[in-house]
Amino acid sequence: MKKISVLFAVVMMLMTAGVANAQKIAALNYEEILSLMPATKKVTTDLDTFSKTKEAELKKLGDTFQAEVQKYQAEGAKLTEAQRTAKETELQKTQANLQQMATTAQQDLMKRRETLLKPVLDKLNNAIEKAAKANGWDFIIDASALIYRGGTDATPAVKKELGI
Repeated sequence: MKKISVLFAVVMMLMTAGVANAQKIAALNYEEILSLMPATKKVTTDLDTFSKTKEAELKKLGDTFQAEVQKYQAEGAKLTEAQRTAKETELQKTQANLQQMATTAQQDLMKRRETLLKPVLDKLNNAIEKAAKANGWDFIIDASALIYRGGTDATPAVKKELGI
């Protein structure tokens, strides 16, 4: 019985070593491929345009606010205490609104980025999966996460799958 247990353990170790050696691994430069995709360039252009538009709107509102602050500073001494308090409260609300608008603009930019990039990333990931299946790779690892890179490079196969 003890011989059977030892024999079973040896067979299991050999099978495990055989399976580990049979796995094919490739490395891929994910960022390089993503940057070469035409859709990524369009997304970048769209996001830049959206960002500049929001930035211009906020700058215009900020300039208007600064002008109001300067006007208040120049004429504040002529106002009554009640008028000064009312104007300061108004300016504080305006400043809070500007800060809220800036936060909302940042959130809108992030949402837009996610929405625009999702189809591009899906396309890239599908191409990676097709290339892996076509070449018999069990694993594809992002090359940027590797300290040493030897062996198969999946980047050309995925580029071919994407037509770039």
